[in-house]
Amino acid sequence: MNPPAAARTIAGIDVGGTFTDLVVWDGARLSVGKVPSTPDDQSRGVIDALEPLGRPPQAVIHGTTVATNALLEGRGAATALVTTEGFEDVLAIGRQDRPSLYDSLADRQPPLAPVRVGVPRDQPDVSSPDLGEPESVAVSLLYGFRQGDAEAAVASSIRQRYPDVPISVSSSVVPEFREFERTSTTVLNAYLRPEMSRYLNRLAGELSRIGVGDEVGVMRSSGGLMSFEDAAALPVAALLSGPAGGVVAAARLAADMGYDKAISFDMGGTSTDVSRIENGEPQLTFERPVGGYPCRMASVDIHTVGAGGGSIGWRDPGGSLRVGPESAGAVPGPAGYGRGGTRPTVTDANLLLGRLDKLGESLRLDRVAAVTAMNALAGDLGLAVAGAARGIVTVVEETMAGAIRRVSVEEGVDPRGAVLVAFGGAGGLHAAALAKRLDMEAAVVPRFAGVFSALGLLLSPPRVDVALSISDHGELDAALRHVAAAAGDRLATASASRGSVTTSVDVRYTGQSHELSIPYEIGTPSDLAFQRFHELHHERNGFARPDDPIEIVTVRAVAQGEPALNWHQLPAVSQVEGRAVSTRQVIGADGIGRTASIHDRATLAPGSAVAGPAVVEEGAATTYLDEGDRATVASNGALVIEW
Repeated sequence: MNPPAAARTIAGIDVGGTFTDLVVWDGARLSVGKVPSTPDDQSRGVIDALEPLGRPPQAVIHGTTVATNALLEGRGAATALVTTEGFEDVLAIGRQDRPSLYDSLADRQPPLAPVRVGVPRDQPDVSSPDLGEPESVAVSLLYGFRQGDAEAAVASSIRQRYPDVPISVSSSVVPEFREFERTSTTVLNAYLRPEMSRYLNRLAGELSRIGVGDEVGVMRSSGGLMSFEDAAALPVAALLSGPAGGVVAAARLAADMGYDKAISFDMGGTSTDVSRIENGEPQLTFERPVGGYPCRMASVDIHTVGAGGGSIGWRDPGGSLRVGPESAGAVPGPAGYGRGGTRPTVTDANLLLGRLDKLGESLRLDRVAAVTAMNALAGDLGLAVAGAARGIVTVVEETMAGAIRRVSVEEGVDPRGAVLVAFGGAGGLHAAALAKRLDMEAAVVPRFAGVFSALGLLLSPPRVDVALSISDHGELDAALRHVAAAAGDRLATASASRGSVTTSVDVRYTGQSHELSIPYEIGTPSDLAFQRFHELHHERNGFARPDDPIEIVTVRAVAQGEPALNWHQLPAVSQVEGRAVSTRQVIGADGIGRTASIHDRATLAPGSAVAGPAVVEEGAATTYLDEGDRATVASNGALVIEW
């Protein structure tokens, strides 16, 4: 996508499970909006967000969960796999591991390609195989990462027989070794491709109808942008499109405020996403399971749990209080929305504890409906309504604390030296409690917290990720030049700019099953690069073996252009006249009721301080300060919460 000039109007639109968020930048001002998501067709929510603008933006950047939802809901295409003869069952065999070691009833997900056909290894293009009536085809030969020509020949023969069926080829999707993971990723791409194409074509038509031009980009999982055309052809690269934008924005905020270590905490209506940030950059992973299927594709290292404002509290058969992963979603939403919801949620709990009163200016929450819903659960648990509400908050915060530990402690990183950057509509309600629970340095709630992921779309650059596996260290420099040139060329084609290109290598001790990625430029002394590998291995695994031989198995390149908006371009914070500070009763973490001050965030100038118990309200988010908490407004408008 071509980043628009500063004078043009550009919109970032992030679709969540409950709300669709909008941020519009016109070169001088930011305006924001939030509308209910439309799960049956996300494009309707996108248009609902844009139409009130009156004048359509010249460009749109989109974060979408269409690919993820299609996978989790089993709405992908009827897919056929063509592979090397004798390896037709690679998806079914996998790694011969189990999803849950001690649960005999937990099964691995069935292969997404029920039709699997093998072609001879020595003559892979001899004929077009009979694949029945597929809607999409994946081609992944045993050595496809080194046999692009052979895979292309197979694809050509298939295309002659099935001219209208999309074909995903492993040497284009993910030219890396490990036939199971490469095949799984290629099949995932094939499975999602028709659904993603239909959605993007439908959205493009709707955007054109309301006057939006053809400058439209999609957020990719690795924290950059790609064109609609690339997203339609490579939907597997957009499986984490939605949450990646928030991590990018959190990284820019952390860099602006001088925090070397941060953890982003995005709590929306349906789920919570957490990710580690170091030195102003999100941490990436190059393989992760999505819906139980291995996906070997560069992505921001995000851990997601089913804990959001709409997560439902319930009593399990053993009598314990549970929260989520089921969510009330956008329709009917929490009981407090007054739209027909009857089951108690985290939002209802915060309402009954006095920590929440409204959502933006348009939705005043219904306390009576929340009490009715909570009362039923409280009766099942033998608790008072306030006790059940406190229980829901305690349980959901422990779930979210576990997610933060997953991206820090379990990765060998001490969270005590990091700040928690909290956003999403519900992030500020729980930020301080979580940061205290993990003994973190502070919690930071940025401006525009309720639409921060949409803001992150505008802060994300056009990006291309290229990888290639090698088997001989003598190939290293040539392979690095190849991937760097390929990344630069693809970026130039997509955005009319080659941008900047960085390279890295995946390294392991010889014979290890898994590797670590470290920065590596052509001409770098290998001793320096390998020393970084030893250090990182010790950090992640608790030991290093500096005397053991090392091997490089994959080279990578990333090309990035300029984002539509840079952090320093954000408008300065300005204090506005607002209503006088009011008060209301809240129930704190200790169960004691206290009088809390209620503040309009727009009236708080940089340097202002607020002591808890207090509630800070803004258009699309609310921040809660418990007894002993104190928040200071930073120069960039962020609330820095300490205790």
